[in-house]
Amino acid sequence: MIRLDKVSKQFRTGVFALSDISFEVEKGEFVFLVGPTGSGKTTIFRLLTREALPTTGEVVVDNWDVVKLPNNKISHLRKKIGVVFQDLKLLMDRTIFENIILPLEVSGIDSIIATKIVEEIMKKVGILPHKDKFPIQLSGGELQRAAIARALTLEPDILLADEPTGNLDSATAMEIVKLLSEINKKGTTVIMATHNEDAVKALSKRVISLNNGILTGGNEKKPKPHLEHSEKKSAIIDVKDKKSEDEDF
Repeated sequence: MIRLDKVSKQFRTGVFALSDISFEVEKGEFVFLVGPTGSGKTTIFRLLTREALPTTGEVVVDNWDVVKLPNNKISHLRKKIGVVFQDLKLLMDRTIFENIILPLEVSGIDSIIATKIVEEIMKKVGILPHKDKFPIQLSGGELQRAAIARALTLEPDILLADEPTGNLDSATAMEIVKLLSEINKKGTTVIMATHNEDAVKALSKRVISLNNGILTGGNEKKPKPHLEHSEKKSAIIDVKDKKSEDEDF
């Protein structure tokens, strides 16, 4: 489902966020992405959602060549991928319910159907009683659950969680890891970027390790062959998104 093949990402400053990275993640797999700050974890997430483009190499998600994906298909790609951001990106002037329903509103889903979807998801992640509260009224663990709920509203095939346990105590962190594991058991591919060694040890899952943008472990599965030539030829090359190349990693 996900494949990076000889991917490098260099910023205009000359700094390499990633250097010759190759790995794949199968559909339904749970993978930990580990490494110190600045090792390239967030850059990989940005490449998968096409917020950034690699300098060299190939990024494939669900058989789509992300680099050559036409602009009018980018929204379709992003609907397949739910993201739990490191800073959560919850709107402080909206209730938890209003935050979670936002992706459905943007997608034009009927309000009655959207409300039902959100309430079911909030119930599953354990925050339905907090639906009318504002983010400032919730604990760290509850905020993480809200962010996870929002990422699930469009029923994505893939969930990317960027340091979801970063600011939580150990007990709450384990609750979030357990929640992500339950989501994975229902068929969603989960990639969790983390520094939390206890979280990694709690689950017997594959670990992909990075250090200074270099893959240091976890690439037991070799990349599949490149897309067929006919597919490559029909793909429309579009690299207009290069404007975001100087983002932090």
